[in-house]
Amino acid sequence: MAPRFTNNSCNPFLPHIASCSLGNYISYAVNASDATDFRKTIEFVRDHNIRLTIRNTGHDYNGKATGAGAVAIWTHHMKSKQTLDYRSTTYTGKAIKMGAGVQTEEVYRYAHTLFGLVVVGAFSPTVGIVGGYTQGGGHGPLASRFGLAADQALEWEVVTASGEHIIASRSHNSDLYWALCGGGGGTYAAVVSLTVKAYPGLKTSAANLTFSKTESTHDGFWRAVRIFQESLPNLVDMGAYVSFFLTNDSFSVAPVQGPGVTKTQLQQALSATFSCLERENIQYNFSIAESPSFYDSHRSFDVPVNISQLQIGGRLIPRLLVQNNISALIQAQKTIVDSGIGAIISGVCVNVSIADPSINSVNPVWRTALFDAVIGTPFSYTNDSSNILLADMITHTFLPLLVDLTPNGGAYINEADFQQPDFQNVLYGVDNYPVLKAIKMKYDPRGVFYAVTAVGSEEWFEDATQGGRLCRIL
Repeated sequence: MAPRFTNNSCNPFLPHIASCSLGNYISYAVNASDATDFRKTIEFVRDHNIRLTIRNTGHDYNGKATGAGAVAIWTHHMKSKQTLDYRSTTYTGKAIKMGAGVQTEEVYRYAHTLFGLVVVGAFSPTVGIVGGYTQGGGHGPLASRFGLAADQALEWEVVTASGEHIIASRSHNSDLYWALCGGGGGTYAAVVSLTVKAYPGLKTSAANLTFSKTESTHDGFWRAVRIFQESLPNLVDMGAYVSFFLTNDSFSVAPVQGPGVTKTQLQQALSATFSCLERENIQYNFSIAESPSFYDSHRSFDVPVNISQLQIGGRLIPRLLVQNNISALIQAQKTIVDSGIGAIISGVCVNVSIADPSINSVNPVWRTALFDAVIGTPFSYTNDSSNILLADMITHTFLPLLVDLTPNGGAYINEADFQQPDFQNVLYGVDNYPVLKAIKMKYDPRGVFYAVTAVGSEEWFEDATQGGRLCRIL
């Protein structure tokens, strides 16, 4: 969880005389095992007017999985996994049903080692699949090949705010199914299990690339960054996933991963960048390998990144901006990373246009996006004033540079600025939000489910004078 939302509770970095209190942490957690535990917990908090949160791993940039005074449904030990021969009017094929606590590495390993299959999951092995990841859209190394995680959902097993235990699919409770597939986690119902599409395994190539800037290579460095970003449409169109990191003096790709792409094809797609680096006399480190399976490649190349030292905010960058106005985009990136405060930019690059945008509530901006640009500013465990200042710089200084270049654009729910202005339209889409709000009111009219920037959250506020208590706006 992003440390800002723990309110420095029992912070080991502070002096020993500092207070140690729960702060913004939950007060109680129910170690849930099944739908009955969900139902009893929901009924208890509803009847006693207590705040509720839902949490598996706590991979959470915006504090959605915690809350002062709350009771949490803790799903982490719900690890069931089952492979199915699924049949419906819209999909026939292999599928995997998994409990709410299953994490990326667990389902990758299960699908590969026992059945030779793959499923769409996260880059980080510890991210939970069923919660906010898939419910918020969910990008990952297989997204350019098969679509976002939300595009894979076949059935949701849920407990609603009224305590009903139901299935949501394209043929049953289809409105709830639509909302759960991309409309944000912890909002419409508590998810017990999720059934997703599974695909035959495939060979995978992956590579890492790193180069740095010196005084003599300043302009050449930025030319190389530009040429690499110009190559992104070709990379994602061949089925590759790209993760890059840009600072004021370095650029790294870790990794570019191509499920179903050969080593030769991947290296050829990067040839323009290599030519530029050599022409500019910039030294670089490069490694590439072709693995017999996606799982082997994932184990070798998908190294988790520690983001607990950063505050973030993001913007989806459309393909047309890279193709038609790359100079302005590069200038905005230069302004951000050269600001002198240690800001970085990461980019997760995919092509998820494969899915029919009408079948789920994923922000339609995703379908024309080339990458999710995430701005990070340093987080200090001992200087909260600095944290507030740098978080505000993301909101009011850095993100507007990208917003100006992407009018009527959007951001990825799971990697957005928690202070995002007009979050209803930016995170969910202008046309989607009113529909999502109506579904929220249908299944949760009392607002049992709440999360920061979630659908309907504009009707609530956290009262700092009452220790962060969640209160309805009258």
